[in-house]
Amino acid sequence: MTTHAIGTREQWLEQRLELLKAEKELTRRSDELARRRRELPWVRIDKAYRFATDEGEASLAELFRGRSQLLVYHFMFGPDYTAGCPTCSSIADGFNGFAIHLANHDVMLCAVSRAPLAKLQAYKRRMGWTFPWASSSGGDFNADFNVSFTEQQQREGGIDYNYLREPPASQIAFQMGKDAGDAAPPVHNAMMTGTDVNTYLRERPGLSAFSLEDGVVHHTYSTYARGLDGLWGMYQWLDRAPAGRNETGMWWRRHDEYEPR
Repeated sequence: MTTHAIGTREQWLEQRLELLKAEKELTRRSDELARRRRELPWVRIDKAYRFATDEGEASLAELFRGRSQLLVYHFMFGPDYTAGCPTCSSIADGFNGFAIHLANHDVMLCAVSRAPLAKLQAYKRRMGWTFPWASSSGGDFNADFNVSFTEQQQREGGIDYNYLREPPASQIAFQMGKDAGDAAPPVHNAMMTGTDVNTYLRERPGLSAFSLEDGVVHHTYSTYARGLDGLWGMYQWLDRAPAGRNETGMWWRRHDEYEPR
């Protein structure tokens, strides 16, 4: 038997109209935040980044593929991973559907990871994805945009992620074990990528935006961690479901790993 409040249609409508006011205010605030994102100063990119793509070696400007705007999803797939991060994979499951719409609105979407291109291509085939995915293996791109770190940085507390300095890995591991033990998402994700937790956490997720004008690339925006929530399509649906996110731990899997139902 449900323990949730039960009411009449009239009671539901009265409370729904109050909620609608709050939803409209949130929409207006979201529009304002989007405007402020666009007003950030642009930073010129002068470093000659190189990427391996399905079409061959490419510069950052060439990842735009003739568009003036580029959105890069920093996909967690490190050189030592045997498979892509399952969390990033659940986010990327939505890319195929809207990438074509973005491409026809002067915006190119591309995932970038440090794993060698052959690994990315094999995983992309497994997942049935068609969006562009480039390898930044051997370059500084991921490090420069704060989504990839060295073992030394991790050990000594030299990681700046999501605009904050993290404590050393030993402190993070202690807190993670204290809070959730083997149920902690990083532990599950590490296992699902064929790595240990420290190796897994040397890669991080994020989104970076770039503009190309007169042959010059500018960095315009980056977001990380919970800043990616809006890109995670399944959560937008769950937030509107009766039980909400209803989570006690990491429940999602890669889309080809669920049991048939």
